[in-house]
Amino acid sequence: MITTASLSAQRPATTNRTTFHRATTVSTVIRADEAIIWALLTNAADYPRWNSTVTSINGNIALDEKIVLRSTLDAKRSFKLKVKEFEPAKKLVWGDGKGKRTYTLKNNDDGTVTFTMHERIGGLMFPMYAKHIPSFDASFDAFAADLKKEAELIQNKAH
Repeated sequence: MITTASLSAQRPATTNRTTFHRATTVSTVIRADEAIIWALLTNAADYPRWNSTVTSINGNIALDEKIVLRSTLDAKRSFKLKVKEFEPAKKLVWGDGKGKRTYTLKNNDDGTVTFTMHERIGGLMFPMYAKHIPSFDASFDAFAADLKKEAELIQNKAH
């Protein structure tokens, strides 16, 4: 059964800042199976097809693997990241020495899954470069909306 709460709109991304770090979070409810969402999140080569915020991901998204991500936020820069946690259909974490991004999936037992993406960046040198890092809020909102749209499209085709 789909509840009214599960049909609520995506919560917009929020960012919390301190002197030494910044954390951005977005969450949305997706009417699709966790396996579909997980397959989208772990197929590196397919990201540019469905996700408007990623121009490429090279490498294999699996535990202890290294990937190279290019984002629309800074098209000239490549982010060299390591997959740090990989719990199928539940949790994926990748990052570098300056930060980490965590994806979580929570089955709501009503045909929906709550997807959350959280990124924390920072460190002792963060105050020196923080002003050069663009806001992630709009990009996070787009990522979550793109994932929701694609997962629900696949789910609807399957049924």
